Amino acid sequence: MDLITSPVSDASVTTAPLKVAVILASNREGRFAPVVADWFLSRTADHPDVETDLVDVAALDLPTALGHRPGPDAQAQLAEVSIRLAAADAFVVVTPEYNHSYPAPLKNLIDGYRAEWQAKPVAFVSYGGVSGGLRAVEHLRQVFAELHAVSIRDTVSFHNAGALFDDEGRHRDPAGADAAAKTLLDQLVWWGRTLRDAKAVRPYGG
Repeated sequence: MDLITSPVSDASVTTAPLKVAVILASNREGRFAPVVADWFLSRTADHPDVETDLVDVAALDLPTALGHRPGPDAQAQLAEVSIRLAAADAFVVVTPEYNHSYPAPLKNLIDGYRAEWQAKPVAFVSYGGVSGGLRAVEHLRQVFAELHAVSIRDTVSFHNAGALFDDEGRHRDPAGADAAAKTLLDQLVWWGRTLRDAKAVRPYGG
């Protein structure tokens, strides 16, 4: 009896860098989000397996763009963001915690798209007070599960975040946070490459 060969070819298993959309979730005036995002992006800058694209909700007019009848400008913006999200192999959400959950602009962004999220990993970098934003992360896991995305177990969380960084945005005691970021990125790259290779063989049909 002839053996059945696997359809997986060398071409389907790639080592190309993972395209990661880093989503900055807060648009509040005076927000701390850019400090945390800049810190995280500095940890990815020299990572050979990761290429990042920063998607900042503060630069998007999402409450208007996601209305019932978006105008031409809003439609163009939605289409541009769709292209960026669809091109991503994985996502990292940088989020604060507002009232035990995540910011409304992030929900608008998530709800505006569907296929762009599917069968891709999502990791979380959170910040806040005593909880470090982890309650926001737990809510987001449920939302992304509904969209057929895979959430990464390990997070980076900053408790009482404002006290952890100096005026230049440098972490005062970075060893623990650096180790957490490495773990997060290692898991994200594994899941991102695994799902990317699987979809090259068999498109996701969820």
